[in-house]
Amino acid sequence: MRGHVYKRSSNSWTVKVPLGKDPVTGRHHSQYETVKGNKKAAEQRLSEMLHEIDTGTFMKPGKTSVADFLKQWLTDYAKPNVSRRTFERYSGIVDKYFIPEFGSITLTQLKPGHLQRFYSTLTENGLSAATVHYCHSVIHKALKTALKWGLVNRNAADGVDVPRIRKTEMQIWDESEVTQFIEATKDSQYYALFHAFLFTGMRRSEALALRWQDVDFIFSQLYISRTLHHLKDGSYVFSQPKSARSRRTIALSPDAIQVLRDHREDQEKLREALGQSLTDEALVFCNEEGKPWRPNTITRAWQTLAKRAGVKVIRLHDARHTHASLMLKAGIHPKVVQERLGHASIQMTLDTYSHVSPGIQQAAAASFDKLINPGRKTEAIEKL
Repeated sequence: MRGHVYKRSSNSWTVKVPLGKDPVTGRHHSQYETVKGNKKAAEQRLSEMLHEIDTGTFMKPGKTSVADFLKQWLTDYAKPNVSRRTFERYSGIVDKYFIPEFGSITLTQLKPGHLQRFYSTLTENGLSAATVHYCHSVIHKALKTALKWGLVNRNAADGVDVPRIRKTEMQIWDESEVTQFIEATKDSQYYALFHAFLFTGMRRSEALALRWQDVDFIFSQLYISRTLHHLKDGSYVFSQPKSARSRRTIALSPDAIQVLRDHREDQEKLREALGQSLTDEALVFCNEEGKPWRPNTITRAWQTLAKRAGVKVIRLHDARHTHASLMLKAGIHPKVVQERLGHASIQMTLDTYSHVSPGIQQAAAASFDKLINPGRKTEAIEKL
C-alpha cells in the first residue's frame, strides 16, 4: 500500500505519503500530516492525499499564514482592482473577522469546516445573515485568488453553506404619503434632494455625485455617470457606477425639472452673495460652501422629516422602491422602470417588485377586455 498511518498519541495519528524521488538529489521524499481523531479518520485522510497525488491536485503545505496571504491579497489584488470604498470594506472585514479568527492558520490548512463553524458562531452572536454573506463573499474572492496564484489546491469557501438571508417586507409610501412628505419638506434645505429621490429612483450615492452639467433642462433629463462615497478617513471619493446599467439617463417629469430649476436659481443667488459663480462642475446637492453632504447626515434628515411630516418612517433607500412601485402601479412597462433604476435585468426588477404584480395583472386583463369589447364596460374595469 502507498503510504501508511501510525499512532502518535491517544487521539492523534500521523499520515505518511511517499512523494517519490527528487530528480536532482535522488533522495526519496515523503509528506507527513497529523490527524486528530481515530484511525479511520487518518486512513480517510490518507486516501484523500493519494487521490490528490493521482489527480495532480496535491500541494505540499506552505508556510504562508492566512493573515499574511490576506494582507498580500488586499495590497496586490484588491487595492488596484476595486474602488476605494470597496477596498475599505474588504479591509474592514479582513481585519475585524478573518485575521483574528484564522490569521495564525497556515493557508493550505484552512478547511471548509473552519469557515462553517465560524459563520455559525457569527450568527449565534447576532450578526445578520446579510453581513455573514458579505464576509463569505470576501473570503471566497480572496481564496479564489489564492487558487489562481497556486497557493492552494481548492477554495475552502466552496464547501460552505452560508446562512439564508430572509427577505424583509418592503416598506413604501402610497401616493398620499408621498404628497404629504413633499409638502412638509418644502422649507427644508433637503427639499430638492428628497424630491429627486422620490421622482427619479436614484440611489443616494448617485444623487450626491450629481453635477449641474449632468442635468439637461432642455430635454428634461439627467445623466447618472458617477457615485460619491464618504470614507472612514473623512475624505470623499467619486467613482464610476458599479455596473454598465447603472450609467443611465433618467427622464424628468415637469414637476421634477421645475424643482431642480428653482434649486439652481437658489444656488446661483447664494453664490452671487458670496462673490462666486455657479459652474457646471458644481454639485447639484451640497452644503452652502458647495461641498458634498455627508451621506449619513442625509439619511438622518430623511428620517427626521418623515416623522415631522406624520408619515410612516421608511428607509431612505425605500424612496427608490416607492418610485418604482408607484410607476408599475401606474401601468409603466417594467422595462422602463428597469432602465430608470439601472437594474442589471428586467427579471431583477420583476423579482424585486413582485408585490405590485397582482395589480398589474388585473389592469392588463381589464385593458385586454376593453380592447376586445370597446363598447362594453365590464365590472372589473369599473372597479379599476
